[in-house]
Amino acid sequence: MKDESSSYSGLEENIFSKDPKKGPSHRFWSGLLLLVFIGLIYLVKDPLVGFLGSSLRILSKYSEYFIKGLKYTLGLSIISVFFGSILGTLLYFLRSSKVVVLKKFSLIFIELIRGTPLITQLSIVFFGSALILDFKSLGLDLAMTAFVCGIIAVSINSGAYISEIIRSGIQSVPKGQMEAGRSLGLSHRMTMREIILPQAIRNILPALGNEFIALTKETAIVSSIGVMDIMYNVNVVRGSSFKPMEPLMIAAVMYFVLTFGLSKLVNLLERRLKTHD
Repeated sequence: MKDESSSYSGLEENIFSKDPKKGPSHRFWSGLLLLVFIGLIYLVKDPLVGFLGSSLRILSKYSEYFIKGLKYTLGLSIISVFFGSILGTLLYFLRSSKVVVLKKFSLIFIELIRGTPLITQLSIVFFGSALILDFKSLGLDLAMTAFVCGIIAVSINSGAYISEIIRSGIQSVPKGQMEAGRSLGLSHRMTMREIILPQAIRNILPALGNEFIALTKETAIVSSIGVMDIMYNVNVVRGSSFKPMEPLMIAAVMYFVLTFGLSKLVNLLERRLKTHD
């Protein structure tokens, strides 16, 4: 039995063992992949150079459209996060209220907003507001009407998510902080304002930064109702230049630079907050 088991184990070692001296080496495969990569670069060199040159010419010729779209995108994102933060804070306090009706209303509202697509909410706000309000009598043209409706829809959508961010930030503060404040004779409201909220704000600032980054990309959908953001102006440039791909690549680079820069700022903020802890 011992001889059979030893022979079986030796056969298993011969089958599954890997001798680095046998077969192609790692350097061979690395060199082969490098040659394939160089070959692909050589094949697409001329089309790639032509595409980059065409993109630079379009960027130079229609630069005012891209700058205008960037201003609308940043303005819409900043305003929406501002009002979304106010709405999210209100929704949190309604959800933590002892009044059952307010608590249920905020819970249903948050779940409804989070459970439906932004494009649906945007369309409801844009077309539904036309049935309720007369924007011409308010002195708003179609472009400004679309911009205002975009702010309302994106702010509502952002507020539902920010309310959960605020709730998680407040819950991350140890319960002993509330007990310590009450033991010092502070009321519940004063304890929340003076002790809990300052700590919670420090916890939720990075998450709010990430929400702003995500919102910057999601606002591209407002071009569907005529808001003159980056994507709206990209479509204008595509129609004027008869170049379908170059404006899209420029928009992709603009969004990447924007979100990458904002993510670096959020990471810097997180490191600053950690150093103060």
